[in-house]
Amino acid sequence: MILNGTIIRIQASGTVLVARYTLGEKQKMKSRVLIFWLVVTVCFTSVAIVDAQRSAKPKTIKIDLSKEKPGHESTKFLSVVGNWSIVDDNGTKVLGVDGRQWLRGQPAGGLAQNARTIYGSRNEEFIDNVKAFAYFPYAVAKDIDDFHDGTISMRFKLIAGQLDSCAGILFNLKPNGDYLTVRFNGKEDNVVLWTFVKGKRSFVKKGSENVPLQLNTWHSLEISVQGTTLKASLDGKHLIDYTLAEAVSGKVGVWSKTDSVSYFDQYTVTR
Repeated sequence: MILNGTIIRIQASGTVLVARYTLGEKQKMKSRVLIFWLVVTVCFTSVAIVDAQRSAKPKTIKIDLSKEKPGHESTKFLSVVGNWSIVDDNGTKVLGVDGRQWLRGQPAGGLAQNARTIYGSRNEEFIDNVKAFAYFPYAVAKDIDDFHDGTISMRFKLIAGQLDSCAGILFNLKPNGDYLTVRFNGKEDNVVLWTFVKGKRSFVKKGSENVPLQLNTWHSLEISVQGTTLKASLDGKHLIDYTLAEAVSGKVGVWSKTDSVSYFDQYTVTR
């Protein structure tokens, strides 16, 4: 660009290169003013771009259980169905569910209080639907208000279970109790996406292959949601691709089944 005797070149990085040729003093002054405002504009634009890039970085929330008390209910996860408590696993505090002590159809003892914590005055319908089909233990992450686009990952360890040996990620939990879950079942060696609507469980999508896992060893499960696109992986192996009927939006947590004894740790949400 040439402005009154001044050659101005703006590089992609925002750097302004200036070269001048001889002009009168009045023309030089005009050129300097123009250059000054051009430089100011470029600087502010660069700052705005950097700020936008920073604000666009994903936010990661990792639920820390290190200060929890073993033998007590978690302060980070609210029990809705089943018996959930903090367990000391070789010096590491993790969340555990013990289905052996749970009676079929029995919600968690603190259901009413926890439902109020999760949904406030809108808890009545939620409680009614939970009681109507309290068969699958789950606990809700207290500090994750609304998950939609992003990823959820966790580690899990299957300990025992005669009927089932399950661990899953619960998401899209609605005030009426409907939700989705991606779970691994050690009795079937597979990852499956299920939907729960008005207390009824429905099969949605099975992983592309069976993956046998050993008991008492830690494994990772992850889901990724972008709009209606859902992906799921087990120990880094991509197993599920599915297009949901609608975009995800709701509470999240951990999930189990019947008499499973399972541990959960490093629950992480990125959005």
